[in-house]
Amino acid sequence: MHELTAMIRADMKPALGVTEPGAIAFCTALAKSYLHGELRHLDIRMNSGMYKNAFTCGIPHSQWVGAAHAAALGFCAGKPEKGLEALSDITAEDDKTAHRYVEEKRITTEISEISSRIYIQATLNTTEGEAVVSIRDSHTNVTFIEVNGSILLKKEEDEEAASASPLIHRYTFRELLEFAQTVPPSEIRFVLEAHRMNLTLFHEGLSSPRTVFSKRLFAMNGGIEISNDERRTASLLCNGAIEARVIGLEQPAMSITGSGAHGIIATLPLYAVYKINRLSEEQLCRATMLSYLICTCIKEYSGRLSAFCGCGIAAGTGMAVAACWLKGGDSNALVGTLNNMASSITGMICDG
Repeated sequence: MHELTAMIRADMKPALGVTEPGAIAFCTALAKSYLHGELRHLDIRMNSGMYKNAFTCGIPHSQWVGAAHAAALGFCAGKPEKGLEALSDITAEDDKTAHRYVEEKRITTEISEISSRIYIQATLNTTEGEAVVSIRDSHTNVTFIEVNGSILLKKEEDEEAASASPLIHRYTFRELLEFAQTVPPSEIRFVLEAHRMNLTLFHEGLSSPRTVFSKRLFAMNGGIEISNDERRTASLLCNGAIEARVIGLEQPAMSITGSGAHGIIATLPLYAVYKINRLSEEQLCRATMLSYLICTCIKEYSGRLSAFCGCGIAAGTGMAVAACWLKGGDSNALVGTLNNMASSITGMICDG
């Protein structure tokens, strides 16, 4: 398996709801797994990007939003073995208990640093003691665990590795394009799972009474899912899945670069082009891989949780270049597409 294939395969992960509340719940659930007893206090410290992205996003199975409720739910019923799907099994009773903990001010949240570098620290105090769990650099990368004063895990940071260029930055744009066009189709067929998962999320949103935008976009697309209008179909699939995700519906998105929204944007518009133009699955696989690679390359420059709108600047650019390729664009057209995106939307700020 090529190292670029391995990189993308390892990075693709199902994420239930918005990734940041999911990561906070995972961190808290892991701390809870080492302690029993009644909750006394739970403090969540996180970098500015994590704080921003978790601030008002919906949480699956919950009527509440935000980092404090995500943390409280992680304590009440989170399953750390499920990673970013840690909240997949919470109940209405768990939701009530979690809200009570927040109302009783047993949960505090604070910014630890102004940084695009992912960081979460959960300090949990119960009637049985204290547990501290830290996550750094990716949403499920646990770097520190301490329980009642005993350190169970402490990953020393490799300064040399941290300062080294990311793998993808060793490749030029044309090398990434050549790889996407020539890699054996069987090696990258796994990316089709992202389309399946993200389409399931879209359908969940379209049928939910809680969604608004997806139904409006459905009507604008002639009341059908796949019309002959590429732009309206792409907008319907993409924005419908994102709406379902941010309000906390109960289906996961396939994330890339730690973001479910990036994963949706990098894939579903390409699915629209593929269906309308009756292209082959191999073409869809290659386009998706190209989209992922460009998205990842840009995110490694901007940081995974920066103030930039990665949805547009990273995932949107990857998708646009890949869509151009699906439409028959040559390397000059692809470079032109990339430059158009960079000149038009670089500087767009993420509102979380």
